[in-house]
Amino acid sequence: MFNDAPNPMLDQEGASVALQRRSPLFNRARVFITAVAACASLVGCASATGVVATDKPGVYTVAASATGGRMAWARAHDQAVSQARDYCERLGMQSSVTAETVSGVQMLTEHASSVNFECHPKF
Repeated sequence: MFNDAPNPMLDQEGASVALQRRSPLFNRARVFITAVAACASLVGCASATGVVATDKPGVYTVAASATGGRMAWARAHDQAVSQARDYCERLGMQSSVTAETVSGVQMLTEHASSVNFECHPKF
């Protein structure tokens, strides 16, 4: 007759077969999550050099770089301009950007911004 009691051996075999069927999908998901985590770790990286006086009197320069994503150049630009602004504010003045050089346009490469600026009295 029919036995309605669960058979532990059949349950283990069924689970094993189900796991093998999901294994490629599980592996793809794990690789995808790892790739997303690696890219996310690059997204916020931005650094700047210190402010350096140029050979022109009253003109300074600061460089910044950022990695990750298409908008890394914007983070590099913001970082360089912030450094310039902070430097002039410490002197009780305001910054005025006179020139900027940018490099790096491809995704997942280092993008850089170099800003020349002057400090002027606040009005």
